[in-house]
Amino acid sequence: MKRVILFYLLFVTAFAYTQRRYAADRYFNEFAYKKSAELYKILYDKGDDSQLVISRLGDSYYYNTESEEAEKWYKLLMEKYQDKVLPEYLFRYAQALKSNGKVKESDLWLEKLKELDKNDSRAIELTKNRNYFVEYSNRKKTFVNVKNLSINTEFSDFGGFIYGNKLYYASTKPSGTKFDRRKYKWNNQPFLNVYTAEEEFSDIAEGLELGNVSKFEEISTRYHESNALLTADGNTLYFTRDNYDGDKLRGDKEKVTHLKIYKAENIDGEWKNLEELPFNSDLYSCGHPALSTDGKTLYFVSDMPGGAGATDIYGVAINPDGTYGTPFNLGKEINTEGREMFPYVDNENTIYFASDGHLGLGALDVFESKISDNKFTTPVNLGSPVNSPLDDFSFVISEDKSYGYFSSNRTGGKGDDDIYSFVIYRCKEDITGVVTDSRTGVPISGATVRLIDEKGEPISKQVTLADGRYTFKDIACENNYTVTASKDDYRNDKKDTATEDIDKKAIQADLVLESLIVETPKEQSQIVINPIYFDFDLYNIREDAEYELEHIVTVMKNHPDMVIKIESHTDSRGTKAYNRTLSTNRAKSTRAYLISRGIASNRIESAIGYGEDQLLNHCNDANQKRCSKEEHQRNRRSYFYIVKGGKNVKTNNQ
Repeated sequence: MKRVILFYLLFVTAFAYTQRRYAADRYFNEFAYKKSAELYKILYDKGDDSQLVISRLGDSYYYNTESEEAEKWYKLLMEKYQDKVLPEYLFRYAQALKSNGKVKESDLWLEKLKELDKNDSRAIELTKNRNYFVEYSNRKKTFVNVKNLSINTEFSDFGGFIYGNKLYYASTKPSGTKFDRRKYKWNNQPFLNVYTAEEEFSDIAEGLELGNVSKFEEISTRYHESNALLTADGNTLYFTRDNYDGDKLRGDKEKVTHLKIYKAENIDGEWKNLEELPFNSDLYSCGHPALSTDGKTLYFVSDMPGGAGATDIYGVAINPDGTYGTPFNLGKEINTEGREMFPYVDNENTIYFASDGHLGLGALDVFESKISDNKFTTPVNLGSPVNSPLDDFSFVISEDKSYGYFSSNRTGGKGDDDIYSFVIYRCKEDITGVVTDSRTGVPISGATVRLIDEKGEPISKQVTLADGRYTFKDIACENNYTVTASKDDYRNDKKDTATEDIDKKAIQADLVLESLIVETPKEQSQIVINPIYFDFDLYNIREDAEYELEHIVTVMKNHPDMVIKIESHTDSRGTKAYNRTLSTNRAKSTRAYLISRGIASNRIESAIGYGEDQLLNHCNDANQKRCSKEEHQRNRRSYFYIVKGGKNVKTNNQ
């Protein structure tokens, strides 16, 4: 038999037969969906294409997660009866389409829910995030080494709770008792039992395994038991069971048996004092228990009246005297019109749960939400590879956040539902390098190096050692970063780099700083910046010149006793007298800019223009027309000589 959503069947266990007009109806109402699909198909082939028959054909396949057949019959239902069907049929059709890879078509049908109910949260979520499928399919790498465990069987194996070195899970595999002959009509498999398996850590990087499987005999009956968990001290056990009093099943007025949560106490190594919890009911189901971090709140799933959808997650306080408060619904932040199931709370107060009502990759997906004062953050889809087009659920994670388990009926499994292990991605790398002087190649000590993420936010900073080296340790893999280096009297440098996917690898990112103070051949130091260019025949300070002049401002503020002189030069175009006047105006404009930036006027000894008297190339009056614009521009320049002060500044030649 194909994959079966056994976690849903736990909420509706059929016990008694009732008379129905057709055998198909009887099987359907007993949740024997394999058989009901077979019989409704016979009715359809004989000419009964009523809304009831077609919708129940779709449902029979949908509840057994046979999505291709479900899509086929829901499509026919929409073609013939779209104006008459309930909103849930549009939703189920959309889910079947998505499970079959038809995402865009699925979204179109999901959006139609707004026409029936403008407040339907599932359609509203879609309008808020139309790119969800690509986003969820390309989540940042977190869960790796996903592995189908060797304990899985051709039957249904699912669930999980980690305690000590054991995983508690449920399975329908035959247990070797006479009760194995009794089959559950939904999936024609034996009833569920709780098992334990020991964790085996040969090499967690390669994925972990389970072995030494043992049935939890102390709580086993002839009916369903699943979803067992222990309190932190190991003395209290909570689990889900059919409404069975040890003698017979009990049901509602329709003779449908629901689920209840039970607890037992560990007394001298034996599980005793078995009792059901007081908020259980014969009229609806409660199951899938989970404990809060502090053990003071029990979370569970129920289809009790007043919920938001098919099944909702609730919480109930566990009082100091062992009694329980009044159950409360976790609200619309968590619960939708669909199914919310399988809650689990880790030791950092994050609740994980499965849902088909929140936007997902198809069928049930796993979500996480942070808990604070019984308030919940917007659920986040865990994305691939935990989630898939089919059902993914029962997510649990180890206390140290290094590994965990989830269950799925995805393709490629061994049975209806299988348990998968995963490892938390722990890749960390170092970003290291040396900061050197651009002119001498000598390492620069005392430089400040910053690591900046791709959002432009600083992550860390260091000061280089005597050898000019820096190292940022344990940086997240597969991310883009920028490394910047700065030091007084040097031009900053930056380098884009990226970490890879190799744990403990060192990424090299060397940086080179250019000294702003340089000793000239005449043994006169000057502040060297990139050329300040003026537009032809003009002496106003351009924007790009402002950027370069800020380096002069910085150096002079670093050395309050420094005094400079400014020399300005032109190219040869124009008369010599005109060029001398133009260069003088440019020198004075430069001086005025520095004063406007807070440099005292007495710190600028002079600002002299030399016109075309000191050309740097052959572009004199005789060769004017032979020179390019770039060659002429080279002669339009300024120098900033240090007259006095700044004696403690080391130039690149010292």
